[in-house]
Amino acid sequence: MQQHLQRLSQTISQVSPEHAHQLEREGAALIDVREADEHAQGLAEGALPIVRANLESEIGQAVPDQNQTVLLLCAHGVRSLLAAETLAQMGYSDLHSVAGGFVDWQDQGLPWSLPDARDPAASERYARQTKLPEIGVAGQRKLAAARVLIIGAGGLGSPAALYLAGAGIGCLGLVDADHVERSNLHRQVLHTEPRIGALKTESARTALAALNPEIDTPMHSERLTRVNVERLFSDYDLILDGSDNFPTRYLVNDACQKLKIPNVSAAVQGFAGQLSVFMPGGPCYRCLFPEPPAPENAPSCAEAGVLGVVPGIMGLLQALEAMKLIVGFGEPLTGKLLIYDAKTGRQRILKISRDPECHYCDPGTPFPGYIDYAEFCAEHTHATKD
Repeated sequence: MQQHLQRLSQTISQVSPEHAHQLEREGAALIDVREADEHAQGLAEGALPIVRANLESEIGQAVPDQNQTVLLLCAHGVRSLLAAETLAQMGYSDLHSVAGGFVDWQDQGLPWSLPDARDPAASERYARQTKLPEIGVAGQRKLAAARVLIIGAGGLGSPAALYLAGAGIGCLGLVDADHVERSNLHRQVLHTEPRIGALKTESARTALAALNPEIDTPMHSERLTRVNVERLFSDYDLILDGSDNFPTRYLVNDACQKLKIPNVSAAVQGFAGQLSVFMPGGPCYRCLFPEPPAPENAPSCAEAGVLGVVPGIMGLLQALEAMKLIVGFGEPLTGKLLIYDAKTGRQRILKISRDPECHYCDPGTPFPGYIDYAEFCAEHTHATKD
């Protein structure tokens, strides 16, 4: 998939949102190939919403002239490349993918709109939140338009998912291949005793639907790998990393840097937690940890234990950082590392600088590619031991 997307990016024309807007005003057709729930949460001015799965059957009526300039728009510019490939195979000759997608379209202040009608039940549900001037109705609409993916439905992902669902995130996905175990229940608050043995994703879906049935909750019952990471991430505009191992954290970091998606990352051990926001362009997780620490310095929760409320606290802070990024209030922990000590209640915030030797978050360096992350962590662990 990665090589295929790389080839498409080299063969299909990509234009900036600003250039696309100008071409649209000159007569180009702007086709938004996101999913229907994304269309309902906002459309670029003049865009025709056609779900990518329906593109072949509907494009002929929308754009009958195959020589007309066609602009393809998705969330970030990945699905639009695939849509352009489809139209090229159908005979369309003047195709362009909008780089950065609808997210960059919004960020550049180009015109777009949301449905004016508001659900009375939703108004009641979020009434206390929208009273805050930092949120308001406009901020609530941004939350409804957001697509957030949480890695792990465990100790960090559980509280983050519950509070983001309560806040009204429009699309909240989770990635987890594990099953619920009794040892999870003291900290993984999405799950309950009757659901022991169930897939964590299905247990999470049940809990989130009970809390807020209005939101979309796609579940991905698979382990995150370098093979599926871009397929999973390309539908989302924000990632929360609640994974519990270093290979996954490095993989999440690298994919987020390549796809230009913010990464809200947290980790816990015993009575301590840490949290940071890694934005495209750095500093990133590799700037903070160029190499994984030795096992004796970072044992797993199964080995060292964990106080259940600590991942609860850190997961809630992840949800807060996500809301800051989506709505635009406060000061996100970008370029900062928050360290929390549950024994004393103390917090420290350290500054993180971009590592000039890091090639993953350097915007001027080609993406180095995905690696065997388990082998990478094992090699550096053995080197540290030796």
